[in-house]
Amino acid sequence: METVEKKILLVEDDPNFGIVLKDYLTLNDFDVTLAKNGMEGFEKFKRDDFDLCILDVMMPYKDGFTLAKEIREKNADVPIIFLTAKTMKEDVLKGYKAGADDYLNKPFDSEVLLYKIRAIMQRKATESVADSKQFEFVVGNFHLNSKLRFLTYKDEEPIKLSPKENELLRLLALHENDLMPRELALTKIWRDDNYFTSRSMDVYIAKLRKYLRRDDEVEILNIHGEGFRLVVKSDVER
Repeated sequence: METVEKKILLVEDDPNFGIVLKDYLTLNDFDVTLAKNGMEGFEKFKRDDFDLCILDVMMPYKDGFTLAKEIREKNADVPIIFLTAKTMKEDVLKGYKAGADDYLNKPFDSEVLLYKIRAIMQRKATESVADSKQFEFVVGNFHLNSKLRFLTYKDEEPIKLSPKENELLRLLALHENDLMPRELALTKIWRDDNYFTSRSMDVYIAKLRKYLRRDDEVEILNIHGEGFRLVVKSDVER
């Protein structure tokens, strides 16, 4: 199946560097639009939908910080990476305050930029799944109604889940047969990602496993160092 190329807006006032970086990203399967200053960058941003923006900070007519604020007014969610020769702490903080998702100081390793782009896009895609409005799920022989917090096995009386049990099972169901990243659940449900909340989540995973044990086709797998996977064997085998 063909994958749609992700669209990147690259705004860089150094023409040679801009062309080289555009070519590199294009070779790595991105659809790149290059603009040579902040004004041109904003005009191009308004005319198209982009999956990510890479902005140089020091540019004529309109700097990267100003451009980022204008982009954020149009689209609060599009990821932004700043490229800059500046290494002052104040400038880095200013970049994040302007809405940056990440920051790279020139000169930088192109592979590092590529890794950051892919990581940010993966995180955004995962978050959009978690923000889904779906609240009813069929998981093997179970039916989950996350609005009422009912988990029902076949025609038996439903189990009333606690709020955190319910939110965690819903996230797992949204990622059925796929990885649910540990950090996603911690930030979405516990609003924090630390040792204590992580241990708390493990307790809730254990509780959910007890509920789901009634169906041999359903299992929550621990993906070491990454998260969990709700597996419905009958769906995998189809």
